[in-house]
Amino acid sequence: MPDQRGALLPLLHALQEEFGHIPQPAVPLIADALNLSRAEVHGVISFYPDFHTEPPARHVIKLCRAESCQARGGAAIEGELARHLGVAMGHARKDGQVALEPVYCLGLCAIGPNALIDGRPVARIDTAGVEAIAREVEA
Repeated sequence: MPDQRGALLPLLHALQEEFGHIPQPAVPLIADALNLSRAEVHGVISFYPDFHTEPPARHVIKLCRAESCQARGGAAIEGELARHLGVAMGHARKDGQVALEPVYCLGLCAIGPNALIDGRPVARIDTAGVEAIAREVEA
């Protein structure tokens, strides 16, 4: 039977939408159903940054790390967010309340530093903005 490679992305998107992540036990089932190796399925999941293998945090902050936002103080904003929220970049807090994830360019370069807070764009983040974000995700 030929592989069904073309069905992989739609299937992964459907699982992500239904469960908020792609459960690890689904990988061998997907591989068998599409006549692919587990490594091929895992490779696709790990390649795309919006696919997750763990349940998502209640709030997700995606902070831009592209050059323009970094030149406008993005690294300092990252440090302040990590300190205020008690979570390192690329991780979720143990209580599942918030995750801090890197993203590379939101297309808002002229008004950085920028982030997506639960999918909502926030621009020109400064110290007051960090405090507002922390209050929002802790509520």
